[in-house]
Amino acid sequence: MLLSESEAKALCRKLLGYVKADDAAVSITCEDYSQVRFADNSFTTSGRREDLDASVTCWLEGKKGAASTNELDDASLEAAVRQAEQLARLAPVDREYLPTLGPQQYKPTHGYAEATANIQVTSRAKALDAVIAACEKENVIGAGFHQARGTADARATKNGNFSYDRASLASLSVTARTREGGGSGYCLRNHFDAGRLDTGRIAREAIGKAMRCRDARALEAGAYTVILEPQAVADLLSSLAFVFDARFADEGRSPLSAPGGKTKLGEKIFDERINFYSDPWHPNLPGAPAAPSGLPAQKLYLVRNGVVENLIYSRYWAKQKGKEPTPGPVNNILESAQAPASMEAMIGATERGLMVTRFWYLRFVDARTLLLTGLTRDGVWYVEKGKIQHPVRNLRFNQSLLEMLAPGNVDLIGAPERVSNGESQGTGSALLPALKIEQFHFTSQSEAV
Repeated sequence: MLLSESEAKALCRKLLGYVKADDAAVSITCEDYSQVRFADNSFTTSGRREDLDASVTCWLEGKKGAASTNELDDASLEAAVRQAEQLARLAPVDREYLPTLGPQQYKPTHGYAEATANIQVTSRAKALDAVIAACEKENVIGAGFHQARGTADARATKNGNFSYDRASLASLSVTARTREGGGSGYCLRNHFDAGRLDTGRIAREAIGKAMRCRDARALEAGAYTVILEPQAVADLLSSLAFVFDARFADEGRSPLSAPGGKTKLGEKIFDERINFYSDPWHPNLPGAPAAPSGLPAQKLYLVRNGVVENLIYSRYWAKQKGKEPTPGPVNNILESAQAPASMEAMIGATERGLMVTRFWYLRFVDARTLLLTGLTRDGVWYVEKGKIQHPVRNLRFNQSLLEMLAPGNVDLIGAPERVSNGESQGTGSALLPALKIEQFHFTSQSEAV
């Protein structure tokens, strides 16, 4: 059972009541989580947990200490505070300390559904049984992971600020393999409302891809036009917001750094149709009401019409540079400034290229250029003269994301869809479109299915 706002506020006040340090911030985090796994078309495991943690960070004469506990009796809470204060006495001076925030006003973002946090066992079992039945009907081997969670987070400061937010998330990933092992398909989606998670569609896409990518042919590595499905875009761009960190840019450690200690703020380095922003109140992707800095979140454009419009300033770095701290981002949305294109239009407009389901095993090669390496997985198809011709074996790529999204290299942009980076197992969310890219660099073949 998640704590109500009044219950969480009472615990925060109790923690702060024990504080003797000069300044402090406390938090209460609770979670209801459950999951079900299936493999080889059979249920394998299920589990559920409830968790509640209290943490405190305090400063004594500018020195910082922190401690946490999952015991909520008075003695344990006071012991955590005393431990944090003792650690502060032993610590060096925190040179980036700023007084904790005073009272702020937060606008709710409505990213919580009770039916997700307390998902019914029977309804989930029926939905997953239908997924397994669909796999058996098409004679493929299905495996998947369904999870649902509800969280409540409360934060308070010695200077009088308090925030409370509830959030929920349900996700399902399905991998389907043909019996002979020559075809593999995958689909992952999530939503804050479990009732709006289309498990049937997830199963259909995974199964369909597995059946359509049988008998894949080898293709020489090289630069190809690519159609990246939203899942592939999510795999590549899941960390894009971190690129806009102002401190990294100012210190010359970022793709947005420029010579002479300058940054690329105000420069058009992306395709002119690209808008990349955060909107806490987007109905399909509600974000947290508080930004990472603790300030009330606001709608924030990082890129507008291809131009870098904002960098992300922490409270500390904003003070160092005489700027205002940034009220975001709290979610990631990439969309076209023009009318979106359909997948059918992208395929029809491709003379010669590849359509990619997703990527995996991604690693940065050069953070300054956002050069990534990784492999395709679970479905690649050769497209010629506006039609899908045949499946292709997997390929390794080396690709700069800056080059990929640069003016002149983005051909078409689809409508944003709620997707999640595959390596996050559905715990992250973004609104991202399919992209048709003129040149994408594949470096070698891969024998993996």
